Amino acid sequence: MGKKRKHSETQIADPTKKDEGAPERPTRTFLGWKDKEEAKQQTQSNTDFSQFFRNKEKVMVTCSLYRHLMLNLVSVLPHCKKDNKVELRSSKGATLNELIELRGSSSCLFFECRKHQDLYMWMAKSSNGPSVKFLVNAVHTMGELKLTGNHSFVFGTPKEHRKSKPYHDHVFVFSIVDDHIWFRNYQISVPHKESDKMVRGGLDKMTLIEVGPRFCLNPIKIFAGSFGGPTLYENPFYVSPNQIRALEKKQKAGQYTKKVKAKTRRKMHELSNPLEPDEFADMWRD
Repeated sequence: MGKKRKHSETQIADPTKKDEGAPERPTRTFLGWKDKEEAKQQTQSNTDFSQFFRNKEKVMVTCSLYRHLMLNLVSVLPHCKKDNKVELRSSKGATLNELIELRGSSSCLFFECRKHQDLYMWMAKSSNGPSVKFLVNAVHTMGELKLTGNHSFVFGTPKEHRKSKPYHDHVFVFSIVDDHIWFRNYQISVPHKESDKMVRGGLDKMTLIEVGPRFCLNPIKIFAGSFGGPTLYENPFYVSPNQIRALEKKQKAGQYTKKVKAKTRRKMHELSNPLEPDEFADMWRD
C-alpha cells in the first residue's frame, strides 16, 4: 500500500481569481457617451431627489365626442389611462371624479362636445381641484395632417415611468399668440450615418419634424374645485361660439332686410316715375 502523506505536506490550493471581465461601458445618452464619474454623480443626485419627491402622476383621458383627437393624445402620453366615452347631462363633476378614483388616477383630461360642433377641454386635478376649461379650435389630428414625422401636471411624463423611454425623441411646444395657446408636437430628428456622427452638445445638426396633433386652446375659466367651484380667473377676451353664431345670423338677417328694402324702393320709384307709352308698341300686332 502507498504511504499516506503527512498533514503538513498537504498544500491547500489557492482559489483561482476569477476574471473581472471587460470594463463596464459608459452610459449612452441622446447627446453621446457619458463618463463614469458623471453617471455616478447623476445617479447619486437622482437618488437624493427621489428621497424627497416622486412623481406618481396618472392621467385619465376620456371624451364625449372627438375620439380621434383623444386617441392621438393617448399615443403621446405614456402615463395616461384611456376610458370609454362618457355621456354627461348633469352632475358632471361628481361622475368624473368617481371615474378618476375608480381608475386610480390623480388628474383628468376630458373632451366635452356641445351641439355636435363646439369642443371644450377640461384639465382637472381630482378631487379637490383646481380645474381649467378651454375652448378648442383649429383641430387637426395625425391622420388628417399626414406629416412625415414618426415617434413612438397632465402633459409632464413622470420620471422613470414604466412606459416612458430612456431618451427624448419628441418635443411639446406651447406657444401663446393672440391670447390663445397653440399646441404643436415635433419629432427630434438626428442623422444616423457614420460620417454624420453628432458631437456631444452639437445641437445644430438636430432638426424638428412636426408629427401632430395640433390644436388651439382658448382659456375660459380657472376653477378652485374639480370641474367647478369658485372662479379664480376668467378670460375677459373670451367670446362664446353661441354669441359668434348669433352675430353671424344677425348679419345675414341684415343682408336680407337690405334686399327687401331695395325691392320696395325700386317699386316706389317705378310707381312715382311711370314710363311714357310707346307709340310703336302695337305696330306688329296687326
